[in-house]
Amino acid sequence: LTPTTTRGFLDGLNVRPRKNLGQNFLVEPNLVRKSLRMAQVGEGETVVEIGPGLGTLTRGLLNAGAEVHAVEQDPAMVRHLEADLVPRRGNQLLLLEGDALKQPRANLPAGKAFKVVANLPYAITTPWLETILADPLPTRMVLLMQKEAAQRVMADPGTKAFGPISIFVQSAFQLADQHRVSPRCFHPVPEVDSALIRLDLRPDAYLFTQEQRTIIRNIFTRRRKQLKPMCAKHGLLEWFTNIAARELPETVRPEQVPAQLWQQIG
Repeated sequence: LTPTTTRGFLDGLNVRPRKNLGQNFLVEPNLVRKSLRMAQVGEGETVVEIGPGLGTLTRGLLNAGAEVHAVEQDPAMVRHLEADLVPRRGNQLLLLEGDALKQPRANLPAGKAFKVVANLPYAITTPWLETILADPLPTRMVLLMQKEAAQRVMADPGTKAFGPISIFVQSAFQLADQHRVSPRCFHPVPEVDSALIRLDLRPDAYLFTQEQRTIIRNIFTRRRKQLKPMCAKHGLLEWFTNIAARELPETVRPEQVPAQLWQQIG
């Protein structure tokens, strides 16, 4: 869908993009093609899409032969897809009206291998990433997201952007490719740059428990304080002494500890 056809669809539906849903519709066909190449979607593969909106990326996935499980929260977008795509591609498109934070894999049946290809709504990027980090994990994710969010996901230890989401995602996935995306690729045009990234499942993927995630998030509320006193507070002195302090200075701060050491907290 081009900018003109996108505006035409929205006018025909009497719909305006909703900021609270993070709706910035993809209007650059080359970006759809690039997403499909990065994802390497083949005939008969299963793909989860988050927030298909008007179906710009969805059409590309369907044309590539994928079975698409899509979750969309906006009722107007759901009605549009039901009228425009489902009658013709219903055997390939399984559409769910719902909240992607509650159903991060849409209506995907248990036990199916899958990839995720999505233009993530800005408002839910980080919380959705946390919800998808559960068994079973996708084998690959190709995600359009705000550039700042992408920087947090793939940040290195010791940098300002490094935090809990960096640790959780990097423990399960490795960055395989990334591209800057201009705001002009969307309607309405956002005020920030975006990034298209490909994340491949690690052969040794590690999933943090909810208890571990809570501890790490609590510690990172004081990310620039020395780690040792906070470990004492959270019952992690043994981990700090036997693991972290063996590789890092005793004065180390949370933001300086790499993901593989955080995986070893009890």
